[in-house]
Amino acid sequence: MTAPPAIELSSIAKSFGAVRAVRGVSLRIESGTIAGIIGENGAGKSTLMSILFGLYHADGGEIHIGGVPVRMESPHDAIAHGIGMVHQHFMLIDSFTVLENLVLGVEGGFLLSDGMARTRAEVERLSGEYGLSVNLDARVSDLSVGEQQRVEILKVLLRGARILILDEPSAVLTPQETDRLFLVLAALRERGVTVILITHKLREIMAATDRVFVMRQGELVAERRTAETDPHELAELMVGRKVRLQIDKTPTHAGSVMLRAEHLRLVDGRGVPLLDDVDLELRAGEIVAIAGVAGNGQTELLQVLAGMRAPTSGSLTICERTFDAHRPGDPAGRRAIGLAHVPEDRLRQGLVAPFQAAETSILGYQDEPRFNPRYFLDRPAIARHCRDLMERFDVRPRLPRLRSSQFSGGNQQKLVLAREMAQEPRVLLVGQPTRGVDIGAIEFIHRELVKARDRGCAVLVVSVELDEVLSLADRVLVMFGGKIVGEVEPAGTDERRLGLMMAGASE
Repeated sequence: MTAPPAIELSSIAKSFGAVRAVRGVSLRIESGTIAGIIGENGAGKSTLMSILFGLYHADGGEIHIGGVPVRMESPHDAIAHGIGMVHQHFMLIDSFTVLENLVLGVEGGFLLSDGMARTRAEVERLSGEYGLSVNLDARVSDLSVGEQQRVEILKVLLRGARILILDEPSAVLTPQETDRLFLVLAALRERGVTVILITHKLREIMAATDRVFVMRQGELVAERRTAETDPHELAELMVGRKVRLQIDKTPTHAGSVMLRAEHLRLVDGRGVPLLDDVDLELRAGEIVAIAGVAGNGQTELLQVLAGMRAPTSGSLTICERTFDAHRPGDPAGRRAIGLAHVPEDRLRQGLVAPFQAAETSILGYQDEPRFNPRYFLDRPAIARHCRDLMERFDVRPRLPRLRSSQFSGGNQQKLVLAREMAQEPRVLLVGQPTRGVDIGAIEFIHRELVKARDRGCAVLVVSVELDEVLSLADRVLVMFGGKIVGEVEPAGTDERRLGLMMAGASE
């Protein structure tokens, strides 16, 4: 007798007001396989998995786990049915040890020591079985991102998960850490665990999955055995048209220096150096990319360059204006001389979630006469401006009065990019330009960045996407431990070499 599938979804539907996020999706995922779910931003893939994990209630349809119909009223129900989910942003307490994080919620009795001992023994068994080695007594704050991810996987396995949902699992990993993750997923599959991978990286879909499901506009539009498809077909299925996966750009003709940093240092309140003697030059008409694992100073460097933080020492020259610890300037002053900044964290620094999209589209530029002619905002002019940006940058839905929080992450990103790039700046700083963005929008954003370069803009990109770094940049700088540890030419390197440098290995 044929074993029932691990997961069977039948006619799942979900709407948010007038928006139909999931439209009658039916799919089957067999036990002990790795399935990928891909689609554009707003395609419904995350909503579908949130329904499976009990974060949302479906408006209609049925869920079967192991052939048994179930109702998912909450994540507690999902966990009870053997489903675990590892979110893109880890949910660990940095000041706790690994063991303390793992035991939370499964203390198991009056004496914490008894629960800790049982958990340690069980985790050591799981670590050996699945290749998830980690120091149980280390503080989470001292772990690498890859090790923290292993802790998250151990946490759901410890709670009995036989179905594991991973949301963008390699977003902050080096190529070597991603390879190790794939080995772990293969070990899970060999022992009968079913894995669902939500990712926008087609290379990872091809490398890790057995079957891939493609969603578009809330519907399941295709299902393929991974061995019988390729990235070009998947990209076309996702977007509904042919997509160029390679960036078309002519050789750079770099001009004068638009930004120069000399001996930049940034020390936090505890005396820990976040930036350590950073030198860099950025010229007109070139794209320079900074590669590095998150947490190695890239964020702080962008903040200092953008005027959000003052350096502890060193100097910075932007468009012939000099800044230092005594004259640090501010973001408004940077904008006035022609610098634009797309921050890495769009939710905290790029927009105000309750604001309308029209208001987000002018943040930082609201005092310009075209928006504020007589001390009062010209709302119709702002709405027209926003609508023009939405049309140019394909922001969906094209509703300037919709709250920023109601757009998908990818469309929020496009709105922030549109606001900054529409100023045609002389220097453009971009943090994680395509984070959470679908492949069709990635193609568009890359094309716009190259256009800005070709107009003579000096572009600095910080990205954890190494294929993006290598294909987009004219020069690549690598950061580790707050320092720039190397510079490479994209044509003469590969992801493995970059990954080793990002991990602190010598060039």
